[in-house]
Amino acid sequence: MKIRGCIFDMDGVIVDSAKHHFTAWKMLAEELSIPFTKDDNKLLKGLSRIDSLEKILSLGSLELNSKTKLQLMEKKNSLYLYLISKMGENDILPGVKNLILELRREGVGVCLGSSSKNATVILKNLNLFNLFDGVVDGNHITLSKPDPEVFLKGSEILGVSPSECIVFEDAASGVEAALSGGFFALGIGDASELSRANSVVSDLYGMTLKKLNQTSSQPVISLFGIVHIFVFLTKLSIEPKKT
Repeated sequence: MKIRGCIFDMDGVIVDSAKHHFTAWKMLAEELSIPFTKDDNKLLKGLSRIDSLEKILSLGSLELNSKTKLQLMEKKNSLYLYLISKMGENDILPGVKNLILELRREGVGVCLGSSSKNATVILKNLNLFNLFDGVVDGNHITLSKPDPEVFLKGSEILGVSPSECIVFEDAASGVEAALSGGFFALGIGDASELSRANSVVSDLYGMTLKKLNQTSSQPVISLFGIVHIFVFLTKLSIEPKKT
């Protein structure tokens, strides 16, 4: 596999803003008298804002109308924006900036693929925005991960095919999105939680393009490719033998 593009998720890959998401969601949940723990917060990993809210409401068996949900999401986002406004370059996770700079020097396209609607704000706070060739976030997609829409739009912006792209993801839903789109999925974090990824590393500290090329040397088959293979093998198994 020749790497021509790299698509990065935001939270847990470039920066750890999960703690700020947790604080904001917890404050909102408490207002609704819904207990919300760190374990509950793990259920929101990789989900869109509306899907996260729906998950929290389900924890409290609470049903609300669309207008109220919209107001709650806006309130949560205001809390979150306040918390991340204090973020800076020191909050970039180890190895990320050096890797992006190397990718750009070597002519590899770099794009962000995140469900967050605040991705641009965060990248600018981190002074990373100008290092990306494109940004696809929650403002540009209609389907959340594990649908591959966010990554497919990213590869389109970079002008490369999914088979030439590596997706960096820390969430199982993001890994599934990458795989179903035909991308090489590099999991960042706990291997037991990202077992479906093509490869998993604990973080990006010391990661280089050379190491990525070595890691991505195994072939990638999309979900659609697997289906075609399954259908082909099924036909072979039921086809009568010629005598």
